[in-house]
Amino acid sequence: MGEFVSPNLAGLKILLVEDESLVAMLVEDALDALQCQVIGSASRMRNARELAGRDGFDLAILDINIGGEPVYPVAEVLARREIPFVFLTGYGVAGVAEPYRGRPILQKPFQLEELRKLLVQALRLRDNARSEERRRH
Repeated sequence: MGEFVSPNLAGLKILLVEDESLVAMLVEDALDALQCQVIGSASRMRNARELAGRDGFDLAILDINIGGEPVYPVAEVLARREIPFVFLTGYGVAGVAEPYRGRPILQKPFQLEELRKLLVQALRLRDNARSEERRRH
C-alpha cells in the first residue's frame, strides 16, 4: 500500500465553536501546531450561527453541545454552504445525531495526529462531493 500523503494544512482558516474556554484554548494550541489559523471563535449558539453564515474560513470545528444546546443548526448552515466541519465531542459517535455520523468526529481528549487526520478527512469529503457534483453536470 502506498504512503498516505496529506494536504498541507498550513494557513487553513478555522472557525471554532466550543463553549468550554479551556478546551477551546487546547484546540487553538493544537491548530497552531498544525499551522492553522483560528479566524473566529464562538462559545454561544447565537454567535456560532452568525459566524457560520460569514465568509473567510475554510473549515469549522464544532463541539456537539454548546451551552446545553445541540450544535446541529450551525452544522446545517455549514453543510448548505459546502464548508467542511469536524465534530468535537466527549461522547464519541454515540453522541452525534444519526444524520451526521458520516462526518469526521474528534473524541475529547484527542491527540494532535487525530486532529490532523480528521481535518484532512473533512477536506477530502468536501473535495469528493465537489468532484461528484461536477461529474453529474
